[in-house]
Amino acid sequence: MDRSVSVAVLLCAGFARDSLATWEGFQMTNTSQTLFERGMKVLVEGVSSASRGPATFGGAPRYMSHGAGARLYDVDGREYIDWMMAFGALPLGHAHPAIVEVVTREIMRGSHFATALEVEVEVAEILVGMLPHVDKVRFANTGTEACMAAFRLARGHTGRRKIIKFEGHYHGWADNILLNTNPMPLAALGHPNDPIRICDSSGIPPEAQADTIVVRWNDVEALERAMALHGPQTACVVTEGVMSNMGVIPPKPGYLMRMQELCQRHGALFYLDETVTGFRLAAGGCAELYGLTPDIVTYGKALGGGLPMAMIGGRADVMAGLEWGKVLHFGTHNAGRLALHVTKVMLQTMLADDQSGFRRIKNLGKAMADEVRKVAKHSNRHKIVVQGVNSMFQIFFTDLDEVTDYRDFCGHVDRAKFRDFALRLMDKGIYMNPSATLHSLSSVVHTEADISATSAAIAQVLEEMP
Repeated sequence: MDRSVSVAVLLCAGFARDSLATWEGFQMTNTSQTLFERGMKVLVEGVSSASRGPATFGGAPRYMSHGAGARLYDVDGREYIDWMMAFGALPLGHAHPAIVEVVTREIMRGSHFATALEVEVEVAEILVGMLPHVDKVRFANTGTEACMAAFRLARGHTGRRKIIKFEGHYHGWADNILLNTNPMPLAALGHPNDPIRICDSSGIPPEAQADTIVVRWNDVEALERAMALHGPQTACVVTEGVMSNMGVIPPKPGYLMRMQELCQRHGALFYLDETVTGFRLAAGGCAELYGLTPDIVTYGKALGGGLPMAMIGGRADVMAGLEWGKVLHFGTHNAGRLALHVTKVMLQTMLADDQSGFRRIKNLGKAMADEVRKVAKHSNRHKIVVQGVNSMFQIFFTDLDEVTDYRDFCGHVDRAKFRDFALRLMDKGIYMNPSATLHSLSSVVHTEADISATSAAIAQVLEEMP
């Protein structure tokens, strides 16, 4: 997920400052190195988000020039099979002809009006028609903005103040929710029945997080205790449907359904954050996969097909809280017309032929994960676990057989080794983000040949790694 990583977290992870020099085996392109040196003089960390810069890459990142289909090309002309896909924002891949056509046509008619739009109604109709748990929608620009509005809406609707969130889950970088989202040493986390609340940033007043409760994820008993204690004061329980901020960690069978039941019992809203998983894992996201009916849901990333677009949706009575500014939500760039036209094309393309686009990315993602598992099985030098859900997958260097929650990740996933692995893959023309907290994704333009080439490169890298 494209987010900041604090220096404190890097140090806790064992990445001392002197390790931020470029890894000696990493074949940095000359132009990228030059651009990084220029960028360091005028941009914080040389980039505009830490997950794109030295905090993640350990030195200069590769600066990209353009993309086409499943390929990225850097400023020195090197070609990469792209498995990051703009952090999941590109289900149709780079420069899809339908998106190029609609953007070319619509930019000639104006970039942005900040008025009511016909395409705004059309896209909302498509979304309400395909999402049975959504009666009405409100558009925003980014996942963080949508989450901010959703939390405010939950508090307004219920008249309650507390929010229950989970260790390791990320719901944007707003003050009230930025707790326990980054990997930390196990000793810093406290007892799993009573997690230590760890603020992820300086500049946040303690009172902003006073009503945010942190609970261990994938632990039914922990959630039941928290709801017994805080349920009557809880506005909402918020969760990623698949834990996507620590690689890919699926929910245990029945866990999300039990969460929904507990919310209903205690009068709290069940808030499913599908910023990452929406329009990726299925047409209806995690709600469809796990048979859920959330009261509030938020989307981002894939929804915009590469342009800034996010959405809050939910039951009509809940969404009515936004009417006439009862729960305030403004935005000059909300429902940007270019982004809406791209969203419309993306949805139509993915839904065509009985949702063939969603079936394709699901099958490709599963096939890629299976191929990596085969390679890992034949590697006697490294213990690897591959976890995935449909189009999302991640490779963990770990001594565990399965990573089930944040504490497993913090205590047993070798992030430094994964970074080494990902950087070596880049030298072989395979682009995966070097942060183990992120994940890889398939798109409709990936092919079986891409899977074979990636699998072969992974096998070579595992043999080369110490």
